[in-house]
Amino acid sequence: MSDIPSNEDGEMSKEELLNAIRDSIVNLDFDKSKEYTLKALEAGATPQEIILKSIAQGMEIVGKKFEESEYFLSELIVAGEIGKEITKILEPYLKGAEMKKIGKVVIGTVRGDLHDIGKNIVAMMLEAAEFKVIDLGADVPPERFVEAVKSENPDIVGMSALLTVTMVEMKNVIEALKEAGLRDKVKVIIGGAAVTEDYAKNIGADGYGANAVEGVRICKQWVSQK
Repeated sequence: MSDIPSNEDGEMSKEELLNAIRDSIVNLDFDKSKEYTLKALEAGATPQEIILKSIAQGMEIVGKKFEESEYFLSELIVAGEIGKEITKILEPYLKGAEMKKIGKVVIGTVRGDLHDIGKNIVAMMLEAAEFKVIDLGADVPPERFVEAVKSENPDIVGMSALLTVTMVEMKNVIEALKEAGLRDKVKVIIGGAAVTEDYAKNIGADGYGANAVEGVRICKQWVSQK
């Protein structure tokens, strides 16, 4: 908790509430996260402050715990869901006050692969990290990726594959982007249980995320260099 003192009437200050939301995400506490979010709004916190100071920082701490094997995949999923729930509470307050995003990512699980848990975690964490995310879902053909790059003009394309037999689709997407003259306009990052760093290099991807935390870190590095 923050060492900023509470108000004279015993109420928590805005900064304390923002820290309490962050801590409730780290502690995987759905109920407290909602309670503190509503109180923070009443105390004058803006949705932007809650997103940047509470959700983003909370997810960053959870990500570090995951990397240090203190948290596992299940905790990462729960924290992401809490972040989504808080964002839903903030939606009515965000209308007309669009958050400035640090970058845009088109993401999807490749054709033939219906597994999307890993992809969903990455998408949630990217959103918490202030990216605009265009989630194409699962079983996405190369032409759909191409269409999304044309229409959305993203900074990054992210692809996931769990199965060895669907990995070839990642190469097909990269080839389709080349044929459409779009490959040089985006960075491509791939990940998933079947994927390796060597495979990423072999098919011409720009990066490989061994897990969601690493994938988000790479994406943040790329946009910071622009």
